Amino acid sequence: MAEVERRALLLGVAAITTVAAAPPEQTAWDFSFEAIEGGPLPLTQFRGRVLLVTNTASFCGYTYQYKALEALHASYEANGLTVVGVPSQDFNQESDSNGKVHTFCEATFGVRFPMAGLTHVRGPGAHPFYAWVRAEKDWEPSWNFNKILIGRDGRIAGLFPATEEPDGPKLRAALSRALAATV
Repeated sequence: MAEVERRALLLGVAAITTVAAAPPEQTAWDFSFEAIEGGPLPLTQFRGRVLLVTNTASFCGYTYQYKALEALHASYEANGLTVVGVPSQDFNQESDSNGKVHTFCEATFGVRFPMAGLTHVRGPGAHPFYAWVRAEKDWEPSWNFNKILIGRDGRIAGLFPATEEPDGPKLRAALSRALAATV
């Protein structure tokens, strides 16, 4: 009987150790991009804010959405929203250098929101942020201007296709909920 009790005690300690050793749940704050201007763009700098992370391209039929993304960023920045653009050549519709993308976005659409450098957003070479979204939600961008809404807690609060305009009703409703939430 003592042997059975000893084994039960050892199993209990092993279970507690296993639970204690479990890694913490990842959030968006765990990831960093390379900034389009160079240097790091850590998402942790936005902790407590709502993020709208959008994979972008300069030569896409949806490129006009830059204007609405910038308007959204400007309108809601004081309320806690940050739009983050992530240019990607994954759909063969982006310039070949960060400098060209940066110049195009500023000159054509007056983009002020933070932008990552050229980044893979899908497939086996996807940036770790996008790999995390795929693992969490079984979702990856199917085209340019797909949008990922991140809540103030760093968790995924919504996923939107390119056809959902930045000022569209579904995205606006989800954005209002995310901005109203507290951490």
